[in-house]
Amino acid sequence: MREYRIDHIRNICFAGHSGSGKTSTGEAILFTSGAINRLGSVPAGNTTSDYREEEIAHKISTGLTPLHCDWDGHKIHFIDTPGYTDFTSEVKCAMRVVDGVVVFLRPGEAVEVETERAWAYADEFDLPRLLVVNLLDKEHADFFSAVERIQQRFGQKAVPVQVPIGASESFSGLVDLIAMKTITYPRGGDGKGQIDDIPADLTDQATEYREKLIEAAAETDDQLLEKFFEEGTLTDEELMQGLQAGVKNRQIFPILCTSATFNIGTSALLDTIVRYLPSPAERPPASALKGDSKIALNPDPAGPPAALVFKTVSEAHIGEMTYFRVYSGQIKAGDDLHNVTKDTSERFGQIYQTLGHNRSELPVIHAGEIGATVKLKDTHTGNTLCSRQNAFSFPWIVFSAPVANAAILPKSKEDEEKISMGLSRLHEEDPSFIASYDSEIKQLILSGAGETHLEMTVERLKRRFGVEVDMIQPRIPYRETIRGKAEAQGRYKRQTGGRGQFGDTWIRLEPQPRGAGYEFIDAIVGGVVPQRFIPAVDKGIQETLTEGVIAGYPVVDIKATLYDGSFHTVDSSEMAFKIAASMGFKKAFTDARPVMLEPIYEVEVVVPEEYMGDVMGDLSSRRGRILGMDPKDRQQVVRAEVPLAELYKYSTTLRSFTQGRGSHTRKFIRYEEMPKEVEQKVIAESNFTSQTE
Repeated sequence: MREYRIDHIRNICFAGHSGSGKTSTGEAILFTSGAINRLGSVPAGNTTSDYREEEIAHKISTGLTPLHCDWDGHKIHFIDTPGYTDFTSEVKCAMRVVDGVVVFLRPGEAVEVETERAWAYADEFDLPRLLVVNLLDKEHADFFSAVERIQQRFGQKAVPVQVPIGASESFSGLVDLIAMKTITYPRGGDGKGQIDDIPADLTDQATEYREKLIEAAAETDDQLLEKFFEEGTLTDEELMQGLQAGVKNRQIFPILCTSATFNIGTSALLDTIVRYLPSPAERPPASALKGDSKIALNPDPAGPPAALVFKTVSEAHIGEMTYFRVYSGQIKAGDDLHNVTKDTSERFGQIYQTLGHNRSELPVIHAGEIGATVKLKDTHTGNTLCSRQNAFSFPWIVFSAPVANAAILPKSKEDEEKISMGLSRLHEEDPSFIASYDSEIKQLILSGAGETHLEMTVERLKRRFGVEVDMIQPRIPYRETIRGKAEAQGRYKRQTGGRGQFGDTWIRLEPQPRGAGYEFIDAIVGGVVPQRFIPAVDKGIQETLTEGVIAGYPVVDIKATLYDGSFHTVDSSEMAFKIAASMGFKKAFTDARPVMLEPIYEVEVVVPEEYMGDVMGDLSSRRGRILGMDPKDRQQVVRAEVPLAELYKYSTTLRSFTQGRGSHTRKFIRYEEMPKEVEQKVIAESNFTSQTE
């Protein structure tokens, strides 16, 4: 197996909006480079990258897939990532371990919501990037209008290094503005292209765009800029020098043109990746934590072994596959490493490089490379592996808070334990979804990035663990409280032969400020209720608080005062006073103008301006209160307060009427009274009967 110098390694993430052709381009790259001998397609469900059952069925990428190829003596690791909003956590995992990003765009749409999000993630990780206007074979595809929209959004740092030859059905290749040559491709060919001189009818256009490219390259270096001002141009060597520095320092973002469908522009894209995106050695040292101190870790193949696990997945017939990047030293089959995150030891068995579900064994993985292994005992996404003698940890990603929730019900009670185990395993692979049992509403809740994310999780649960569940709307954790004051007697008397039961209490209820909680006041004078029974009264009231009075929901923000009562020297007991207190509390509660409270969430919706009216109208229909609007990166942020009961499946609805360009976040802020008509409906649906005896 060939070994590569670290300066001949490239680690790249493919990112962009769904449908921009990332997976198809990855397939074309593998075919053009000779890594595969058959060109698959997404519609046929036979691409190397989208090999999982749900990806084949839904024809979208749902998880990241590490791939690799050799090009011009360089090893290129590239990670294909999903472009659908619900799976952007996969994009973040991939960007955490790469050295550059290729952002794909559709020519008719240019900068879409997931393009924006991919760009923001690349900014977060300070990653150099290329922009690829793909699918130029499609009807009405216009490279130049796409470039204009890209520059409007990302600025003049985004500059073409190629212009297309032809458009739509006539798209056949490109003009390389650096070499000033054309590269033409037979449709559906081997992707390598034929290099020729620029024909006369393209010379003026190519010259115009090359001058813009030279100006952008000159601005990356003072000496180049001085020469440009003096002579008005740069040599080819100086142009390449400026571009290389500009790309690696994120001063230039080259724009390329391709058609993944017909394998046009693939070889030129590979050349650009090799020549202009950085190797691991050209990136800043990795940052790690050793105790309370930060350390810088150089990608030294002779250094201490250190790797970061960026994804774990369960694969049929082999078990759990662990993908990792080596940042220092080397890892060989049979090595023992320390999992710093879990404080456990792991022995590496076989080590692989992967192409979808295919894998080939390697003897060693060196610093700067990406690899995989199987059957580690207790290592999962985000864990750091290194030597125990030189232990430190790499920082991991903070994922966005979930915006979609669903309750799940097992179709068979016997499956409850398997469901719990399965969800735990799936969470280890995908930390961006959370499964938790809510003891208040007595439901198992799944939370994730969107409804599709949750549906895919349930699909995986069925396929891999053999359990089926129904997804339903979660119950809303309503609350009960009062608006007025009231007093009532709670008297409990039982005589069944022998010693009886007797307790007598007078309870006064008053409302507390919102969020103040429960307060109990002992106002007994003269021992009418003996001191030993007072705690039982408090306990009886507290138990009733959890059970509710009018609809079975917890009671909050209330002051209860025990101010009178009586007892029997023989028959009174703690149990009798506990029951009496509960009875008195319920009677007083129903007379104290009871109301129900609902959870209110602050919602921020980010949308293009043209959808503002639709968004605000929809929020208002959900009983939302619009708080304000603010511009943000060429979009608008609508802030509103909305009851949780009105937010079920909101992410799907929002994406539907904004053509996938809207996103939202939410956070709980408070409880407040619900409208009477809504309250009556909730009480009627609760089928709750208060027993006051």
